[in-house]
Amino acid sequence: MKILGLPIGAAIAIVVAVIVIVILLLSGYVKAPTDKAYIISGIKKKPRVLIGRAGVKIPFFERKDELILKQISIDIKTNGYIPTKDFIGVDIDAVAKIRVLTYKDISPEKGVTEEMAMAAMKNFLNMKEEQIRSALTDSLQGNMREIIGTQTLKNLCNDRKTFGDEVQAKAQKDMNALGIWIESCNIQKIEDENNLINALGQDNMSQIQKDASIAKAQADRDVAVAKAEAAKAANDAQVAADTEIAERQNELAIRKAALKKEADIKQAEADAAYGIQEQEQRRFIEIANANADIARQEREVELKQREADVKEQELSASIRKQAEADRYKIQQQSEADLFRRQKEAEAKKYEEQQAAEALKIKADALKYEKEQQAAGIAAVGEAEAKAIQAKGIAEAEAMEKKAEAMKKYGQAAIIEMIVKALPDMASAVAKPLENIDKVTIIDGGGSGGSGVDNMGGYVPSVLAKTIESVKEVTGVDIREIMKAETFDAKVTKNINVTGLEG
Repeated sequence: MKILGLPIGAAIAIVVAVIVIVILLLSGYVKAPTDKAYIISGIKKKPRVLIGRAGVKIPFFERKDELILKQISIDIKTNGYIPTKDFIGVDIDAVAKIRVLTYKDISPEKGVTEEMAMAAMKNFLNMKEEQIRSALTDSLQGNMREIIGTQTLKNLCNDRKTFGDEVQAKAQKDMNALGIWIESCNIQKIEDENNLINALGQDNMSQIQKDASIAKAQADRDVAVAKAEAAKAANDAQVAADTEIAERQNELAIRKAALKKEADIKQAEADAAYGIQEQEQRRFIEIANANADIARQEREVELKQREADVKEQELSASIRKQAEADRYKIQQQSEADLFRRQKEAEAKKYEEQQAAEALKIKADALKYEKEQQAAGIAAVGEAEAKAIQAKGIAEAEAMEKKAEAMKKYGQAAIIEMIVKALPDMASAVAKPLENIDKVTIIDGGGSGGSGVDNMGGYVPSVLAKTIESVKEVTGVDIREIMKAETFDAKVTKNINVTGLEG
């Protein structure tokens, strides 16, 4: 049986080896806090330093060591009275703040070198805080005792900071060899063996009191002088103030008068300006009213103009519509005339065609007639002769019968003919009067009769003249003929009409 192409034994061995390697790597995993440095050494010549980060330590080949990096406070005491420069025993209590150096602190500006970092790892590796404090206390106390011997009691009391700085500077030289950096050194307490510090305080107190009394006397003198000067100055100031007040009051009165005058002038100017402004306002209102009237009149003119334009447009539209209607009417008439002319042309053409056909027929008839003419000339001549003969006979017979009738009827027939002819004669005489539209009668009547009588007697007068004319031309007196048949003519006058018989 194989796994991934390998014998099962080899595969198990490989898995076990991987597991072991993982366990070893996990067991060698380290993560340093920020207040400690993990020193990994063993393979390389220079150890690895882990501060605030993680890393891997190879088991069995490398080791991990710790170095405290946080700040450590060390209480430095003299543990007895140490004589000062002026041979006064003092007991001093101070506190130093120190820190162990690493490669991270190497800085040529501060004077921290790689040797100092290596010295710190050699001297304080895996040491606890108390162990470091105990290892450094003796050295720091010795440096402070040395500095005390170079200072006087008064300097120690008056300038503790300088003393602490000197102790720090002196001790730093020794701490460099150990790989320690002194952050600060502060003096907490100073005591002397014979309570001289209190005596110095009393002496200083007396001197201070003396100086205070002198200062007080001088102050009182200065106060008195100052009071006198102040009183004089106050009096002078009062006089000057009163004078200035009087001057100011005078100036105030003058200023008030000037202001009053200026106010009166301003008021008068304001009144005049108000009147001018009122007149200007009134003039502006009048101008505005006039402008408004002009604008209103212009508006009315404009409205009238627009009304005229509208009427003109309406009239133009009406005329245009009428013109269009007339044009349409003319167009329709033109089309009707065209249609009529077309129909007339068609009718004329048809008539011409019919005429042509008639001419053709006539020509055929003429041809036929010519053909028949030769054969029927004799018959026609004979027929015409017979027709003329018959016509003559008929006319002769008619004349004879007419004569007989005239003779038979005599004057009665002639009178009937004349009576029947009289209306036609009167109608012919009155025919011109039909063309008269209007008759104006000027004369109001005279010896000859009125205009109406003359107008009414026109037709009889003309008819009488016509009968006279017939008598003169033909010798026939129609009036005598008509009178001859009356009773009076036959009985009283015995009138007979002759010459009318055939």
